[in-house]
Amino acid sequence: MDKNLYFESNESLLASLLNVPAKNLACNNISDILTAPLSIKGIGMKKAAKIYALKEIVRRILNESPDEKPFIHTANDVANLFIPRLLHETKEHFMIALLNTHMQVLATPTISIGSLTSSIVHPREVFSETLKYPCASIVLVHNHPSGDPTPSGEDYSVTNQLVEAGKIMDIPVLDHVIIGRKRYYSMKERGIIS
Repeated sequence: MDKNLYFESNESLLASLLNVPAKNLACNNISDILTAPLSIKGIGMKKAAKIYALKEIVRRILNESPDEKPFIHTANDVANLFIPRLLHETKEHFMIALLNTHMQVLATPTISIGSLTSSIVHPREVFSETLKYPCASIVLVHNHPSGDPTPSGEDYSVTNQLVEAGKIMDIPVLDHVIIGRKRYYSMKERGIIS
C-alpha cells in the first residue's frame, strides 16, 4: 500500500481500516464512530475492538511528550543512557543511537549480539537500520563484558569502516562509545573520530 495514500473523507479512511463500505460510516466527526462503533452496520465485535484499540493508540500518542526522549550532546550522555542497559550483559552487544537534527534519540536498536569477547558488525546492518528512521546522525555503542572499555584493534577497524560508510550515506557517525563496568571509552573524546 502507498504510504502517501490520501483519504478524502473520514468515512473512506475508516472504511479502508475496517474493510466495510464507506456509506455505512456516514458521520460528521471520526469521534462519532469511535464512541459507538457497534451501532454501525457491518461493525461487529472484532471490528469494534480494532476501533477501541485505535482510539487508545491515539489517546496515548496525544499524551506522549516529544521531549521524553533523551538528548545526546556528550559521551557522558551516551554512557548514562547505555550503562544501565549493558552493565550486566555477559555477551557483547553492538547498538546504535539514532539521532534527529536536534540530537534527540529516536531509537537505540541492537545491531548484533556476539560472544564474550567479540561481536560481528557490518556497515550493511548498521545503515539498513538507520534508513528505517528519519535520523540525521548516529552514535555507535558496544559493551565489553570484561568491564575494561579499552578498544581492541578490531574496535578501531570497525569504527573506521563505519565512519567511512556514514560519509557515503551522509549519516555522520559522531562517536563510538565502549561501555565497561560503569566506565566508558569515547573515540571522539580521544580524537579517533573527528
